Amino acid sequence: MSYHHLTISERIRIEVLSILGYSTRFITKFLHHHHSTIARELSRNKFENNYCSTFAHNNYLKRRKFSSYCGKYYELLSNIISKKLHENWSPEQISNALLNGKLSFKTIYNWIYTGKLKGVSLKNLRHKGKRRKKETRGK
Repeated sequence: MSYHHLTISERIRIEVLSILGYSTRFITKFLHHHHSTIARELSRNKFENNYCSTFAHNNYLKRRKFSSYCGKYYELLSNIISKKLHENWSPEQISNALLNGKLSFKTIYNWIYTGKLKGVSLKNLRHKGKRRKKETRGK
């Protein structure tokens, strides 16, 4: 049996069966989930000492929303970096002097490559996105 999240219909069934007084073991046989999953669901989502499926599902959605990492990007920081890049600052200078190393210069380059910084392209960089050519002397 592989892991999957409880759906709203399964939560409604849990609510009905718990109101009718069935045990968590019986509910697990009915829903084909592990008994600890049902017990955790019942204890985690009590509303006035009763399980409420809509309350439980709303809490689940709220927890899922804040469970993932959102990153360091935000609009004000983006505007500051864009302004400095237009003033011919390098991402290394921005990272070290302006942001005191709180944001890596590699992150700034990645934001430029992915287009997260509005109005900034490789042409705004000092070397215009060109890489140094390999020296071929003596070969």
